[in-house]
Amino acid sequence: MAKATLRQRRTDGRVMHEFKHGELKSGRGGKVKNRKQAIAIALNEAGASKYNSKRKNRSNRARTERKEARGRTAQQEREGKARIGAAGKRESTRAEGGKNARQRTAAGKRAAASRTRGGATKAQLYKRARKQGIPNRSKMTKTQLENALKR
Repeated sequence: MAKATLRQRRTDGRVMHEFKHGELKSGRGGKVKNRKQAIAIALNEAGASKYNSKRKNRSNRARTERKEARGRTAQQEREGKARIGAAGKRESTRAEGGKNARQRTAAGKRAAASRTRGGATKAQLYKRARKQGIPNRSKMTKTQLENALKR
């Protein structure tokens, strides 16, 4: 199995923290008392379960990231934290010895890329392409729409 990413390890740690403090709940809402069940929940939330498809793991990971960003985890609610991490910040600092200290997070890269492109959304580009009568516009990606509008 592939090595877990930093975000997956962080999610695993948070879920196990909730389990140790009696805050982790199962799908039905009851407290989780079984360590193996807690580990299964942690892997599922981190998108690292070997029982799920890649697509399902990706969707579980995205759901967890949204939950953490909104501050809806049991740990955040108990400790009064709004959210874990910050979009666009570095994943780990050089002082911590993180190997990603010079790289931005994926969300930060996307934010920077959208600022440099001018910020037009795909829907806005599609609307302009429709006005200009560009053929096959519905099958085009955002980048293809941008290039077609430049011509």
